[in-house]
Amino acid sequence: MLFSPEMVGCLDRNRKRAADSLTSEAHDPVLQAVREAAARLGLWVHIGSLGLKGEREDGRWVNRSFIIDDTGAVKARYDKIHLFDVNLPTGESWRESSVYAPGEAVVTADTAWARLGLSICYDLRFAELYRCLSDAGAKVLLVPAAFTVPTGRDHWEILLRARAIESAAFVIAPAQVGAHEDGRDTYGHSLVIDPWGKILLDMGTEQGLGFVDIDLDCVEAVRARVPVLDHRRDLKGQMT
Repeated sequence: MLFSPEMVGCLDRNRKRAADSLTSEAHDPVLQAVREAAARLGLWVHIGSLGLKGEREDGRWVNRSFIIDDTGAVKARYDKIHLFDVNLPTGESWRESSVYAPGEAVVTADTAWARLGLSICYDLRFAELYRCLSDAGAKVLLVPAAFTVPTGRDHWEILLRARAIESAAFVIAPAQVGAHEDGRDTYGHSLVIDPWGKILLDMGTEQGLGFVDIDLDCVEAVRARVPVLDHRRDLKGQMT
């Protein structure tokens, strides 16, 4: 199975210029090309996300992940729930919600190997999402991203390893990397992490294609060793 980062079709902070490139899901050329390639090659593909427009009455866009099976069929869609609205110490300011609408649904997808839990980039900071995904049976958590360099340097690996450990699940996190034509720099370091928190693959700051084999039996072994999912409690309403 092939995994790609967030915003693989168009990564552009210039909203007016991006609007000329984006389209609806039904007409998106990247999605169509990937579906055709997946069917031709017999390959499952995770499209980290595509920016799409023209689907909402309020005019806002969506940031959507796709799981494509080996026949080219769309098996799952996930719209990014948590939107990146921050002011960074570097002076960078981001307001995703000014253009994008948040998703409303927690999404898992069954594959030939395991159930996948879908998320995108800034979702990584919200542990409750990954609790919902692992409670729903996800053994592999997907975190495609276009992390900024300052936040990536300080938080990317730490948060990903935490999500893997607390859910006793694999984490696959393909990430944009390098200097982009719109003026942004992304952190890179695409990672694959096992349920014990061990890094199996770190692609660093170079563009490329990485390969890793994962043993899904490791999920049950770790969950038996430290049964965190069994020990979870619902603490809402118990504050005094």
